[in-house]
Amino acid sequence: MSVREDLADRMPGGDAGLIVAVLLVTYAAYVLVGVGLGYSLRGQLNTIAVLTFYIGVFAMLALALNLHWGYTGLFNIGIVGFMAVGVYVMALFTKPIYTPGGAAQVGGLGLPLIVGIVAGMAAAALLGLVVALPALRLRADYLAIVTIAMSEIVRFSFLSSDLQQFQMFGNRVGFGGGSGLILDFTDPLQALFQSVGLWGAYLGFVDAFKAIVPTNPKPVVDGLVYGLFLLLFVAAYYWLLKRTGESPFGRVLKAIREDEDVANSLGKDTNQFKIKSFMLGCALMGLAGIFWLMTQGAVTPNFFRPRVTFFVWIALIIGGAGSNTGSVLGGAVFAAVLYQGPRYFKNLVDTVLPAADAPSSFGPAIAPLISNLNPAPMFFYTVDSIRQLQLVVMGLVLIWLMHNRPEGMLGHRKETAAGIPLTAAHARAAATDGGTAKNAANDAADDAATAGGDSDE
Repeated sequence: MSVREDLADRMPGGDAGLIVAVLLVTYAAYVLVGVGLGYSLRGQLNTIAVLTFYIGVFAMLALALNLHWGYTGLFNIGIVGFMAVGVYVMALFTKPIYTPGGAAQVGGLGLPLIVGIVAGMAAAALLGLVVALPALRLRADYLAIVTIAMSEIVRFSFLSSDLQQFQMFGNRVGFGGGSGLILDFTDPLQALFQSVGLWGAYLGFVDAFKAIVPTNPKPVVDGLVYGLFLLLFVAAYYWLLKRTGESPFGRVLKAIREDEDVANSLGKDTNQFKIKSFMLGCALMGLAGIFWLMTQGAVTPNFFRPRVTFFVWIALIIGGAGSNTGSVLGGAVFAAVLYQGPRYFKNLVDTVLPAADAPSSFGPAIAPLISNLNPAPMFFYTVDSIRQLQLVVMGLVLIWLMHNRPEGMLGHRKETAAGIPLTAAHARAAATDGGTAKNAANDAADDAATAGGDSDE
């Protein structure tokens, strides 16, 4: 076993300890860079809040995708379509009823936020069922084509003027079309704390926070608390998928992933298992999409372009498909290094070299490099265009990973499929309990011959 493969086993706390350690190192790196940039305490806290937000949403999405690809072998590249359905249906149920003269062109049904969240998850799961019924008879790249086509159909449907506004239960509702949808419902944190009777206590905590951030501390506190809230849901996703993977249902999913024909020959209705797995994963994707966008104030269909799906795939590949721990680590590393990292690097360069002027186009940037080997203009042009080049960097990282580390950060981690420990100590214990050591060892060997799989949770 390599050093990377048994890292979680040697880490205090196991997989959970490894996740905490990676998060602490990531936060420490960002704080140190912030100190170098001369950020104020408020700036540091805002940076941590934004980083935590993206770690949370990408970790949740990677875990949901891991259920599809890592557990069941379903090649879903329509993630963003299920996110869009979750968000828009949540908004439809939760937005206040339309009133003439208001800022919003359309309203909603005015239901509590929790009802809208449940409805959004249910709608995403239902869309998963609609896609699954015909598509799960397909394999590999054919299923991928169906799912990405579905995501684009969803996006263009929300862009359509036919769904911009319509009547529902006598109310003027809609999805806003290309101009987007204002999310003018109660702030999610306020709705959460009011529902448990702690809104007054929360406001008191915000007032106490003025000792750290004297001016307008509420946005800072809101960002930090919401980030913590997302991390709690990452833990909930992790627990749910871990329990799923260890259950008989999860073992059948892994059998389907390895060889569906064998699972069928053993009497398992693999289509039913795949449909259930697909629907559950779609519901989790819808919920992650809701958490990503419900605090943004507005949502537009063009946010849900296919590139978000590929971001999630990169996060899963970084961590390692089939591993829940790897999914969380992949989401964290992707968010910190590939998603937020380039923007943070640009801020660092702008702070260290504030007087540097970047060329306005590629020609003036490359010419000095070719003529007199001066790399400075090209460097500053690259830094200034970091957002446009971010996808190029991600593509290069993905190519490198597929060639050098296709199994992800944690390596190829084995699991046993047997329901009992397959060790010599167990064999001896079984022998003392009533059988002979020889029979117990033979039973253990037979069990070991049937064990297999390559996910760690």
